[in-house]
Amino acid sequence: MTTAARIGFIGVGLMGHGMAKNLLQKGFALTVVGHRNRRPVEDLIARGAAEAKSPAEAAAMSDILWICVSTSPQVEGIVREALTPAREGLIIVDSSTSEPDSTLKLAEECRSRGVSYVDAPLNRTPKEAEEGRLNVMVGADKASFAAIKPALEAIAENIFHVGPVGSGHKIKLLNNFLAMGQAAAIAEALVAGRKLGVDLDQFYKMITAGGVNSGIFQMMVPKSLTGDFTGFQFGIGNALKDLRYYTHMTESGGLPSLMGEAVHQSFVQAAALGFKDRLIASLIEAQAKVNNLQFATSPQVGGQTA
Repeated sequence: MTTAARIGFIGVGLMGHGMAKNLLQKGFALTVVGHRNRRPVEDLIARGAAEAKSPAEAAAMSDILWICVSTSPQVEGIVREALTPAREGLIIVDSSTSEPDSTLKLAEECRSRGVSYVDAPLNRTPKEAEEGRLNVMVGADKASFAAIKPALEAIAENIFHVGPVGSGHKIKLLNNFLAMGQAAAIAEALVAGRKLGVDLDQFYKMITAGGVNSGIFQMMVPKSLTGDFTGFQFGIGNALKDLRYYTHMTESGGLPSLMGEAVHQSFVQAAALGFKDRLIASLIEAQAKVNNLQFATSPQVGGQTA
């Protein structure tokens, strides 16, 4: 496919808006499906996108149908509606964080209809989505990967073809387990330090200078020490879902996942304590609540991201 390929896009939220905007800017003909939040839709229409009323309509108008939503059940509903009028040769790209078992079932359904299915989940944040600098891990056959590569280059700085369909979502869940595991450990360490009278400013400087330092640590800690828990722009509710998918994946593979279950339950606990709609650094607030501790004197809390 060339940059003249017609792309239908479903899910123009915080990540999807930036992706769709960059596809338009790089010369792709774009059709978006209406969203409950009209603002990103109207912005894309003003930039030259068309609007479809349904996934079926978008699929009928497109060479590539791109999906960027939150859960596997959402993806399944969209794909099955899109397949109703879909013609042979359509490529469906799922950039959601989905369950690999669901991805493989959808790929088989698509194959039986002459439609190709690709999983292409994302790394980085809405900021990089707007800048066209995402990381994307792609599960696809060679022909499908070659066909969508020009579109991937419009949204991503780093593109990894990680194997056949399903591979992208497997690697994405491994990645998110590692990221959320760090976040849960950081939250526990900070609250333990505060409770035990440790100078957390010195703790931060010491970790920053050593091998334990990480990008996750730098996103979570500096702002949190001032009572601002918005440094890591990803929601606890979304992370909880991803960790559930990760533990499903390991269980279905016959793999013990002691750490995975522990990290998952730390997020279940945070949600049960009322922090589900806040950002990842609010794990610190949840951990503090368990320990009857006020971590910061004037906490600022953020909302859920897509």
